Amino acid sequence: MADVAVQAAAGIDVECIVEAGDWPPEDALHDICVRAVAAAAGHAEAAGRGTLTILFSDDAVIQALNARFRGKDKPTNVLSFPAPAAATMPGAPRHIGDIALAYETVAREAETERKPFEHHLTHLVVHGFLHLFGYDHETPEEAEEMENLERRILESLAIGDPYA
Repeated sequence: MADVAVQAAAGIDVECIVEAGDWPPEDALHDICVRAVAAAAGHAEAAGRGTLTILFSDDAVIQALNARFRGKDKPTNVLSFPAPAAATMPGAPRHIGDIALAYETVAREAETERKPFEHHLTHLVVHGFLHLFGYDHETPEEAEEMENLERRILESLAIGDPYA
């Protein structure tokens, strides 16, 4: 059974669902997500009220999602799914989208890159959030813009350059 909690960050209600994986305690995850979303919303062109769901799962679930929606049959650290405009019911807060994270990949990357797990997770939540607002890294120009924005957001949270 999944643990669910909702907290607000910069006018965005953040729902966290822990489905699988050896994630940190639920309260710690919520705090990380709310801080990351609030910082990202404050720096990106992502103002406004809305809802956001963050799924904490494992490599198997993320691999299945990655295969189904991106045609890549392998696990990845974070996936973002922007909500279509029609997904919001009239009178309801706008649903921004969903972010999904794979525990094993996130933990392995943090260890390999010798980064604190919390810092790497914060970076990936910020990264996923920016994708929901149209930021991407398919071209060198897009990557530079997105990475520079990520650096500024993380610096505001006292987290070093994730690309250093």
